[in-house]
Amino acid sequence: MGRLTLFLPVVFFIGLTIILLFGLDKNPTDLPSALVGEPFPEFDLFYLKSEQDKVDRSELLGEATLVNVWATWCYACRIEHAMLNQLSEQGVRVVGLNYKDKRQDALQWLQQRGDPYEFSVFDVDGLLGIDLGVYGAPETFLLDAEGVIHHRRVGVIDERVWAAEFAQVYQQLRADK
Repeated sequence: MGRLTLFLPVVFFIGLTIILLFGLDKNPTDLPSALVGEPFPEFDLFYLKSEQDKVDRSELLGEATLVNVWATWCYACRIEHAMLNQLSEQGVRVVGLNYKDKRQDALQWLQQRGDPYEFSVFDVDGLLGIDLGVYGAPETFLLDAEGVIHHRRVGVIDERVWAAEFAQVYQQLRADK
């Protein structure tokens, strides 16, 4: 028993070292989505700008689309918003998913900061967000013309992130149309 207790700390140390080494090459902000490669979930919600008119998944079809989850209570969304305006001005189709927000606050936000969205879906209860596995805002999904999710980003999209994660895939999806 004496020799075994001498080697136990060494075995423990080696095991812990191996576990840590395998973990160091992982990106802690990379949250894989089970939906990548799957169709965007079905939904039947109201447009943000209309309390009478509903929108569904079919409105996302036809061309490559960024679906951006945003809210007025989200500080990071404020940082990201200028980039979304820029992308929209460059011809990128951006659709908003207003997440667990107050309609009037969201409408005022867009009026003050500009509206990069072709339209925004009003997900007041967060049910579509649940179907998407949303952790919070902002999150962005890149869809092809058939509504299949090709990429998911948790966090702010800025110029660096757009260039590194989205631009090439977006251009390929537009060319495949």
